[in-house]
Amino acid sequence: MVGLTHVALREVMRAYLPQDAFTIWPTEMLNSRRIPGENLETTPETMRSPFEDGLVPQILGNEEDAIAESVRRLIEWGAEAIDINMGCPVQKALKHNYGVALMGDANYAAEVVRMTVKNSSVPVSVKLRAVGSTKEFDELLSFVSGLRNSGAAWVCLHPRTAAQKRRGSADWEQIKQLHKAVDFPVIGNGDVQTVEDAITMLQETGCDMAMAGRGLAARPWMLWQLGEELGFAPPTGKEGQKAPRTPEEEGAEYGRVLLALLASSRRYFGEDLAMRKVRFYVRTTGVWLPFGNALVGVCAKARTPDEMVQGIEKFFSGPIEMSLRTELRQ
Repeated sequence: MVGLTHVALREVMRAYLPQDAFTIWPTEMLNSRRIPGENLETTPETMRSPFEDGLVPQILGNEEDAIAESVRRLIEWGAEAIDINMGCPVQKALKHNYGVALMGDANYAAEVVRMTVKNSSVPVSVKLRAVGSTKEFDELLSFVSGLRNSGAAWVCLHPRTAAQKRRGSADWEQIKQLHKAVDFPVIGNGDVQTVEDAITMLQETGCDMAMAGRGLAARPWMLWQLGEELGFAPPTGKEGQKAPRTPEEEGAEYGRVLLALLASSRRYFGEDLAMRKVRFYVRTTGVWLPFGNALVGVCAKARTPDEMVQGIEKFFSGPIEMSLRTELRQ
């Protein structure tokens, strides 16, 4: 979720959170070697609204001094928990023994958790990837048990291997088995593209929470849809309305999200960075639209935010049907 879970998108997504509902909000991945020297108030990856709650920054790291200082600063900043990324498969993380590289050595991973917990006054969680198949479940259970014994408060399992990245299907059976086998919360992640996917994951695996990444970024109103399913009141400002449900309703809502994201990004990041943020968002989430590539082009050609607004409004002036699912290979 690098480049996506920043303050502007979180602000847009929060507008769809039902009244009296609560969820966890991650940040982008943060490098523990960099955090100690950064201004957390002005660095784009750590900018936050003073009204945000439930913030759980996600860190990459393996050195105690850097982790300790990063955790201290993030707690002062407002972190309500600290998440350790052991799932990122990109080369930048691997070359520093961050991310999924930590899953190659269970003792090493447990030690990273131990040093983080030692220096934290808030809960510490771990985001991790799956083992190769359910036949290797004992390996996963042993790994997670080490994290638990080192003080992890919960884990979030994305049941794809590092080699899969976002390809293929997430093996939800691993989430189900892990939830049954451990005595602390397990959050499920992977292939949650619709509200029906979230409900099915919760029902089929028994996991304590369902996490959505790119699917929720593309469909922030999934929060509203789920609230309707669970009996929550509509989001503030949307009283008396129903969440978008049909392909055309969702396509129109995507357009509104995009304009809101541009406006929010301009307030937080300034005009140039705001346009880059929106272009990245469209490249990532436009795959759910039948003419997503054309929308990417519209945003790429805009020379100013006002031109981008005009292009987006023109693109969505007619009916656009949003797809339920994509292969998520972007």
